[in-house]
Amino acid sequence: MTYNSNPNRYSDMIYRRCGNSGIKLSALSLGLWHNFGDVDVLENYRNILHIAFDSGITHFDLANNYGPPPGSAETNFGRILHEDFKSYRDEIIISTKAGYTMWDGPYGDWGSKKYLVSSLDQSLKRMKLDYVDIFYHHRPDPETPLEETMAALDLIVRQGKALYVGISNYRAPEAAKAFEILKQMGTPCLIHQPKYSMFERWVEGGLLDVLEQYGVGCIPFSPLAQGLLTNKYLNGIPADSRAAIGHFLKADMITPERLKQILALNKIATERDQSLAQMALAWLLKDKRVTSVLIGASKPAQLADSLLCLRNIEFSNDELITIESILNYF
Repeated sequence: MTYNSNPNRYSDMIYRRCGNSGIKLSALSLGLWHNFGDVDVLENYRNILHIAFDSGITHFDLANNYGPPPGSAETNFGRILHEDFKSYRDEIIISTKAGYTMWDGPYGDWGSKKYLVSSLDQSLKRMKLDYVDIFYHHRPDPETPLEETMAALDLIVRQGKALYVGISNYRAPEAAKAFEILKQMGTPCLIHQPKYSMFERWVEGGLLDVLEQYGVGCIPFSPLAQGLLTNKYLNGIPADSRAAIGHFLKADMITPERLKQILALNKIATERDQSLAQMALAWLLKDKRVTSVLIGASKPAQLADSLLCLRNIEFSNDELITIESILNYF
């Protein structure tokens, strides 16, 4: 069946300018970290992509190692892009990354020019694209000179393989240095992708200020703290949950104290007529320095629930004070 997108897809989405650039991103972006690999169901993730685009989400975020197996998320996304979204390519921002282990040997990891250029070439082949809109260095490399890594990003833009570049997981001092190097090369950094949520707030210790200073956008990942900031754990640990399986989130992380926090936050969300997940996303979007929030979904219903956060991203002072007191409970 031919896919025809919702003609009113842009009417209910919020779009924010990304730093000092000419690009605006949808307030919510869809990450393909999990649920889009060869182990997943094609029609399920095809449906998720359709709902996302029909709802005004224009940014789809990948990486070379997303799957599983690694690379399969890009391959599967490329297939659906060409089968369903080909006529909409110019309405879509596609990003990918390199920085984690992708292949054996000394050139399949970290941040050398050899690895980054080779990895993007492979990503473009998997997605059957001439270029991506954003290419990220996925994590800092403690051994490769930062000048070499940033020179690789600059080269990739000059080769026409990416329109913009970004970095991910960089702390404030190294991010500032990276921004300076890229600025001097004439390829300013567009965006930074840090881990940021109500339960993970290190970016408030200087990074957000650096991003504002350099005019760089911010797109937090893991905004729901691997599912902790949802209704999933309000009544215990479900057998099919990440905590039960022990994949990234461990059961022992859901301590009695943490559960008290979750229940208290859920009470505020209910008073705001939101789910806990919706409030957690809105809480990030309350900061104008946050361009977009990266969400994941294993089911269409999860995506639909997250989208409802956009109905209310404003907080009263009393709400913020109460939330802060809860988050400082430990």
